[in-house]
Amino acid sequence: MWSDPEVTRYISTQPPSASASFRRLLIYGGHWNFMGFGYWAVEEKASERFLGEIGFADFKREIVPSIEGVPELGWVLASHAHGKGYATEALNAAIPWGDKNLSASRSVCIIDPENLASLRVAEKCGY
Repeated sequence: MWSDPEVTRYISTQPPSASASFRRLLIYGGHWNFMGFGYWAVEEKASERFLGEIGFADFKREIVPSIEGVPELGWVLASHAHGKGYATEALNAAIPWGDKNLSASRSVCIIDPENLASLRVAEKCGY
């Protein structure tokens, strides 16, 4: 999924290397172990086919305005899963989990302004 330019076009200038993708996997595991939250794999229920990743993270971004201490909700779906409602369905499961399990009073999403599909999903979910 991470090597697909269609998937990464709003995330980075080029798909990450295998090494960078492996580091991302380690960061995901570290979030669960050290922060108590992280990313989940998203699968299609009927086929168990991998669709993507969704979850909460604290990437320690140095941005303005600061989001320090505020979990960042993110999602990435494989291109074969785009436009089928999976992101909205997954967010509608993740957000209540976050409301129940995160100590923060809110979460944020960081979305490229040109990523209209993700902006629509975020808006549908209250962001």
